[in-house]
Amino acid sequence: MSRPLSDQEKRKQISVRGLAGVENVADIKTNFNRHLHFTLVKDRNVATKRDYYFALANTVRDHLVGRWIRTQQHYYEKDPKRVYYLSLEFYMGRTLQNTMVNLALENSCDEAMYQLGLEMEELQDMEEDAGLGNGGLGRLAACFLDSMATLGLAAYGYGIRYEYGIFNQKIANGWQIEEADDWLRYGNPWEKARPEYMRPVHFYGRVDHSADGVKWVDTQVVLALPYDTPVPGYRNNIVNTMRLWSAKAPCDFNLKDFNVGGYIQSVLDRNLAENISRVLYPNDNFFEGKELRLKQEYFVVAATLQDIIRRFKSSKFGSTEVVRTDFSTLPDKVAIQLNDTHPAMAIPELMRILVDDEKVSWDKAWAICMRTCAYTNHTVLPEALERWPVDLLAHLLPRHLEIIYEINRRHLERIASLYPGDNDRLCRMSLIEEGGHKRVNMAHLCIVGSHAINGVARIHSDILKATVFKDFYEVDPEKFQNKTNGITPRRWLVMCNPGLAEVIAERIGEDYIRDLDQLKNLLNLVDDDAFIRDVAKIKQENKLKFAVYLEEQYKVKINPESMFDLQVKRIHEYKRQLLNCLHIITFYNRIKKEPNKDWTPRTIMIGGKAAPGYHMAKMIIKLITSIGKIVNNDPVVGDRLKVIFLENYRVTLAEKAIPAADLSQQISTAGTEASGTGNMKFMLNGALTIGTMDGANVEMAEEAGEENLFIFGMRVEDVEAMDRKGYNATEYCSRIPELKQAIDQIGGGYFSPQQPDLFKDIVHMLMNNDRFKVFADYEDYMKCQDKVNALYKNTKEWTKKVIHNIAGCGKFSSDRTIAQYGREIWGVEPNLSKLNAPDDPL
Repeated sequence: MSRPLSDQEKRKQISVRGLAGVENVADIKTNFNRHLHFTLVKDRNVATKRDYYFALANTVRDHLVGRWIRTQQHYYEKDPKRVYYLSLEFYMGRTLQNTMVNLALENSCDEAMYQLGLEMEELQDMEEDAGLGNGGLGRLAACFLDSMATLGLAAYGYGIRYEYGIFNQKIANGWQIEEADDWLRYGNPWEKARPEYMRPVHFYGRVDHSADGVKWVDTQVVLALPYDTPVPGYRNNIVNTMRLWSAKAPCDFNLKDFNVGGYIQSVLDRNLAENISRVLYPNDNFFEGKELRLKQEYFVVAATLQDIIRRFKSSKFGSTEVVRTDFSTLPDKVAIQLNDTHPAMAIPELMRILVDDEKVSWDKAWAICMRTCAYTNHTVLPEALERWPVDLLAHLLPRHLEIIYEINRRHLERIASLYPGDNDRLCRMSLIEEGGHKRVNMAHLCIVGSHAINGVARIHSDILKATVFKDFYEVDPEKFQNKTNGITPRRWLVMCNPGLAEVIAERIGEDYIRDLDQLKNLLNLVDDDAFIRDVAKIKQENKLKFAVYLEEQYKVKINPESMFDLQVKRIHEYKRQLLNCLHIITFYNRIKKEPNKDWTPRTIMIGGKAAPGYHMAKMIIKLITSIGKIVNNDPVVGDRLKVIFLENYRVTLAEKAIPAADLSQQISTAGTEASGTGNMKFMLNGALTIGTMDGANVEMAEEAGEENLFIFGMRVEDVEAMDRKGYNATEYCSRIPELKQAIDQIGGGYFSPQQPDLFKDIVHMLMNNDRFKVFADYEDYMKCQDKVNALYKNTKEWTKKVIHNIAGCGKFSSDRTIAQYGREIWGVEPNLSKLNAPDDPL
């Protein structure tokens, strides 16, 4: 029998990683040693693993810089329309391997490190995740940056360089503990500070109205210092920029009136200004109306708009004077996309710049503003919608509040002329919500101030038009669009699952990586025994690798033959991790009842962070870990059921877990998950989905064939009907004995024997005020899980469904999403031609 290939030998055979030419490998070794030499300081002769990581990162970065400079020079000469993607979150993860993939350097670097006696994966593990996001919205922004570069768009991501990203989650005694994410502790080799582009941002103050116009005066100034990170496209030599702003106090901050005693304090108070970019707010789908958060939102918007206007005004290539002073062409040269309402202040800020600073008339300025801005809505949950108190705006941004009032006055005038006497409609559509405390509805501001509004999956966009924004849709139907989310196949297939990427490339070529629709060619292979075997074999290898990782991390022995059943996402009631818990408990009870039956073994993994202030989400984590403690130590169950809570779920853990999954749980109440993107990652990596008809699941079922997913539960219409009729949890409990047993066990202390009433809050919520109707879908969910078990026993039939799913993934590439944004919202065409490499002649 031949010796099994080592990981390194296996990787060398994978062509999608790029060819390792002898010269290339030699160059990389030379540059690596040069960087290592300059990394080591005089008093330290022994290199650490971190030194090796930095040397490799800097070696790879060298390959980016020439392309980066050339790309930006190319934009300067061609002066294309530029796209500005404004987001408070960019959930980037690690950069090293993704850069190697996109530059086709992976095999060369791998071979160079191997020849130097270093293990590539160990070096990659030294890199910190850039966790500047909470979940879907922030990770979507990161995928979009990858696609915009790959499609050759002149695009920029603008956000905040948080000193502390999403907290690190520790599980102690079954509870979530938060730890600060000091991701910049050892430095970040991928960013470049650009102090020459520092910009002032103003807060507080008052507004002067005079014959000369309007002035915002007596403000407090904070400086915005930009840090640029390169964003390489896939093998097209294009490198775009993500620019993140960091807050700096000006030198004279608080020193104007210092005396001898006040000097020290005034220097210490510089922290107050610099706190703006200190930490990411850790809420997902929840609005927390804090002054610091509003400061963050305005900070990124004000700094970015100054940058946009500087770039718009600056002279075209070869000309010495400022070319553009006429702002009427701004919408032909600039597109601003607002990622949710978080950057909504861009609308009044752009109006302030045009009207107050540039002396453009209101009507002209408003036309420019509307044609430039577009808004993406990410949620219909009422608790997530941003509604800022008028008092807070008056204090922090007095001029912007005046502008918002004027926008609203003109908006309501228009509505009143269209619907005379309809006062209810005026109240519903106003940007200002009256009542105890006046608030500004930021979604309404975005809709009124944008030329395009989009949801992120077809069902979500339909819900927006039919319910949440119905009044606005009736007035301006042409504004409303759908742009179903997507994921980048570079990170989420080629990088995280090279084995699968390669068996696909062997059959249909490598072009699918930039044109994911080509995956439909796999339908010809759905009955090909060799391909079926290859796909199943890759999945088994990924599971073995992940099982080793889990056993190291959790000291739980895992049966790699068991079904790997995953639900990984933020912990939230609407995502219904509790429904998953009820299935686990019921499955456990069934095994206990008939221990000799031939059960399909499962390893059920649930992972995700709970917002630190979200009590119910934290209780759900404690319930999951408590169920795991009982189930995993029950000798009757053995290795037929294991329950693992995946600690500190983040981009890097997703890259390990998703390729190993057999079953993906996407079980939100119909009408609550706007799209989901984890669902697409699992689908692309050869897992089957059990899910409701919610978010993008609907379109996944359409693309792969509904018979190739495990769809269960109420549809949106059923949920609406139940809302009208009333949802009665008790009725389900009394009718379904297995459900009653599970609830009695949770409430009676079976899973918390030391503290029998530990989970009373959960049971009380489920029985009395469950907005997400967990029990209503329980029965259908359990029946659907039985189908999953039956099919899993037949590897060949299971794998055929897997192939159908992978073949249906084309639509869910973020390349398709971005091409649609480009053509239908931004007015730019994707450009698939390659730029010359820096070593090519110009």
